[in-house]
Amino acid sequence: MLEDKSQELTPISKLGEFGLIKHLTESFPIVQNSTKLSIGDDAAIIDAEGQKVVVSTDMLAEGIHFNLGYVPLKHLGYKAVVVNLSDIAAMNATPTQILVSVAVSSRFPVEALEEIYDGISLACNRYKIDLVGGDTTSSNAGLVISITAIGLEKEENIVKRNGAKPNDFLVVTGDLGGAYLGLQILEREHSVFLANPNMQPEMEGFDYILERQLKPEARTDIKKKLEELDILPTSMIDVSDGLASEVLHLSDQSKVGFNVYEEKIPMDETTIHTADDLNLNPAMAALNGGEDYELLFTISPNDFDKIKNHPDFTIIGHATENNEGNFLIARGSNQLIPLTAQGWDAFLNKE
Repeated sequence: MLEDKSQELTPISKLGEFGLIKHLTESFPIVQNSTKLSIGDDAAIIDAEGQKVVVSTDMLAEGIHFNLGYVPLKHLGYKAVVVNLSDIAAMNATPTQILVSVAVSSRFPVEALEEIYDGISLACNRYKIDLVGGDTTSSNAGLVISITAIGLEKEENIVKRNGAKPNDFLVVTGDLGGAYLGLQILEREHSVFLANPNMQPEMEGFDYILERQLKPEARTDIKKKLEELDILPTSMIDVSDGLASEVLHLSDQSKVGFNVYEEKIPMDETTIHTADDLNLNPAMAALNGGEDYELLFTISPNDFDKIKNHPDFTIIGHATENNEGNFLIARGSNQLIPLTAQGWDAFLNKE
């Protein structure tokens, strides 16, 4: 669980709740002008300066969203922040503050929480956001991290899920499927380790997809790139539960259908080769895997020429009338395959 196995461990009870909070958060600087009061009072104060406040919360629970058998605590802290910032980016807003709440069982020493907060600190520095509050409490069921992200944006720039129109182009950033394949490699090697702890994990050549799973990045850079292209998406969502699921969310909110072209779905070579080695369809990893945290959005046909050759964006389909439904156009055959949401759902029975 801890990177340094030799260090002397400190029980949380030695510091107490308020001592622990001070110990974990006292080194976090304030970098946002909108943060007027931070940790140390009953509540934080944020000055929105005439902008709209965008708020999102995500919770990560041990055994449901992560396995500490192969997820380093520092990576977990970083990722817990990123998944929330991704939601703010999906609204075309700028993330500015976070609140962090952690519930831990007695098996976690102070040093374990230090590693989690080291990861949180790295994310705060990377994305120039402030930690302004939160809570810590005890848990009978392992580790739970809940983070609330706050962002600011002018109302006219905010992009929702409900603005797509028929004939709009469907665009995605980056590449898809890597995080899911990274998870498959981690699960495989963890199973081998449990069967034989003397076996060395075979991780060589999987760096890219492992990083996509363990240390993803929020696409907060896309807002500026779209502004430089003079493009305001008509709808947008982040790809956290798989491409198919997100397309269906846009369809439901915008009351349109979508055609997605399998051959257009962007995937890294490592993702494709790993899927082949595991006898998986790489397109299915992109459609149903999740945790890529790229942005999926629609644009007006009038903006096609602005984006068509941009290296950060791939046009993967288009919107249709609502009654035409949502389909994947199969590679090389033009066969219409109905899109279904098979992505991540924490409430599904996994047995």
